[in-house]
Amino acid sequence: MHRKLVVGNWKMNGSIAQLGELPAIAEAAREAAGVDVAICPPFTLIAPAVTRGGGLPIGGQDCHAADSGAHTGCISAAMLKEAGARLVIIGHSERRAEQQESDAAVRAKAAAALSEGLQTIVCVGESEAEREAGRAVAVVTAQLAGSLPDPEAEAELVIAYEPIWAIGTGKVATPDDVAEMHAAIRAHLVDTFGDQGARLRILYGGSVKADNAAELFAVRDVDGALVGGASLTAAQFVPIIEAAGRH
Repeated sequence: MHRKLVVGNWKMNGSIAQLGELPAIAEAAREAAGVDVAICPPFTLIAPAVTRGGGLPIGGQDCHAADSGAHTGCISAAMLKEAGARLVIIGHSERRAEQQESDAAVRAKAAAALSEGLQTIVCVGESEAEREAGRAVAVVTAQLAGSLPDPEAEAELVIAYEPIWAIGTGKVATPDDVAEMHAAIRAHLVDTFGDQGARLRILYGGSVKADNAAELFAVRDVDGALVGGASLTAAQFVPIIEAAGRH
């Protein structure tokens, strides 16, 4: 049994004023036994979120593979760490699509983040067309093969399965679909990393909300959630944390 991990991805949302939501989230995290909780706000809010977050782990939404250099608009894993980040999301489907990030690029970024000791959440997921064509498992396992670096002792590697067609759409994969995919991901991790693969946490993401969280957390090998819009306020996010605590 893995400790549940619930991570809020604020994407390109949030403000200094919105950091007022964090203390209530932090309090819920302290009260939820067996649950780890974190928030990943935009880069500009990481440092103030660390200060105002009541001890809640704060993370970034991306990092560059290089330590430094001529990469305008980018941020390194070391810079995230210096700002107070303890984790980072890598390879989210929105970055894979909008910034044309390849599996190889995701792998390099994840390796850089792990080398800095950041908990590193690598995202994978299929499109609606790929699922309808019966290729969902093949697509996701291929992404895993291309995107995952070797886990390192200094930091924790986490996998987040987010079906692209469920992100921000209100659609949610059925428990059977989630169970099938998470079982396939677990099998790939064990085949690739052996016993260490059995210990890695696998999160589900894609329109996770208070009214579906409990059903999702009850699925085998769902070790937590990567939550988008519902993580922006304590009112929506706390019930998800509480649901994780019950499982």
